[in-house]
Amino acid sequence: MPDFTLENALRERHGGPIAGVDEVGRGPWAGPVLAAAVILRSDVPDEVLAGLDDSKKVPAKKRDALAAKLPECAWIGFGAASVAEIDRMNILAASHLAMRRAVARLPHMPAACLVDGNRLPGLTCPAEAVVKGDSRSLSIAAASIVAKVLRDRLMTRLAQRYPAYFWQNNAGYGTKAHQEGLAAAGVTSHHRHSFAPIRIRLEKQGY
Repeated sequence: MPDFTLENALRERHGGPIAGVDEVGRGPWAGPVLAAAVILRSDVPDEVLAGLDDSKKVPAKKRDALAAKLPECAWIGFGAASVAEIDRMNILAASHLAMRRAVARLPHMPAACLVDGNRLPGLTCPAEAVVKGDSRSLSIAAASIVAKVLRDRLMTRLAQRYPAYFWQNNAGYGTKAHQEGLAAAGVTSHHRHSFAPIRIRLEKQGY
C-alpha cells in the first residue's frame, strides 16, 4: 500500500510541499491525455489516506468518493494535452506536457515532485521518477485517482455526442464495442489519428 516514505525522503532534501504527479489516458484510441498534480495537506483524514491507491485498483464508486473529498484536504492542479497535440508530438511527449501543465496549475508551487513512471517530464522544480509510483506514494495515488475520475467524466460527456463508440464504458480504449463503433460510424476528430488502429482505418478509407 502507498505511504509517505518517498514524500518524507524528498522533503528532507528539498523542504516542502511535495506534489505527486500522474497521468491517465496514454493507451486509449480517443480523447485527450490528462494529468493531475496533488499536494496532500496535513489535514487529510485518515479514512481518505486509507483509501488511496493506484486508481486501477480502486472501485469506481470509491474513486468518485475520494475525488470528491480530496479538494477539501489537498491542493490539486490539472493539465491536459489534446488529441491534436498527441498526434503532433507523440503520446509520451504529450503526457509530459500534460504533467507540466498540471504542476503549473497548482495553487501553491511544490518544493519538489514525485512523478509516476521512469521518465521525468522536464519540470522547473526538483523531481524524482517513481516506477509504479501510484502503488508506493500517497501523493501519486491521489493524483492517479483525481485524474482518472476527471478523464472518465470527460469521456462520458463526449459519449453523449458520439454514442456509437461507448466511451462512457471504455474511456476511449480499443474495446470490441469501440471497434464496432468505428466500423459503423467511422473516425471522429476525437480519435488519435497517429495511433496505428486509427491510422490504418483512415488509410483504408482513402485519407
